[in-house]
Amino acid sequence: MAATADSGAQTRERLVEAATTVLRTHGYAGSSARVIAKEAGVNSALVFYHFGGVDPLLLAAFDRVSEDRMALHAATVAEVRTLEELAEAAERIYRDDLDGGHLTMFSELVGAAVARPELRAAVSERAEPWLKFVETTLDRVIGGTPLARLTPPRDLANAAITFYLGVNLFTVLDADRSRTESLFAMARRLAPRARLLTLRLPGRRRPAAPAQLEAGPAEG
Repeated sequence: MAATADSGAQTRERLVEAATTVLRTHGYAGSSARVIAKEAGVNSALVFYHFGGVDPLLLAAFDRVSEDRMALHAATVAEVRTLEELAEAAERIYRDDLDGGHLTMFSELVGAAVARPELRAAVSERAEPWLKFVETTLDRVIGGTPLARLTPPRDLANAAITFYLGVNLFTVLDADRSRTESLFAMARRLAPRARLLTLRLPGRRRPAAPAQLEAGPAEG
């Protein structure tokens, strides 16, 4: 019985890895049960046996990648405190996601949700943690400043996710990434000039780091 369970878990793992590869390289339209199963080296019927269909498998693959990315990017922004540092971190995240095909996976699922309404709720649900991640990071950097009053972190988070989706599609036309690179260069130029807008207003404390929030008030 244990051997059967192990075999099933290994098959699921192979299917998730295969679905990740296929979604990145073939797109949603090319991610059929047959293609994924061939990549995994298993019978296509196992896609339906273990996941109930292609869409749940693709979502499971995205969840796996998203979890890994969240841990990686949380470490990238952990020490960010200024707009200049934020611009540098955003560029590193963008390059990593684009080169790793992570943006492609999300864009493909969003594009599929346009034609398949049944996917929309699932994709929207998976976008929410990323919106919260960006919003929390922005609030740590600009919360309580005039810039935050002009452009609330939640609105900026929505803009950032929209930008990421759009820039991934635009890379098809911008093969050498020169136009995209110019946007990040502009952000690096503007960040120091916006420093006055990030001076905190009197009485506004800087948000505590996650570790501090979890630890609670010190004793003594």
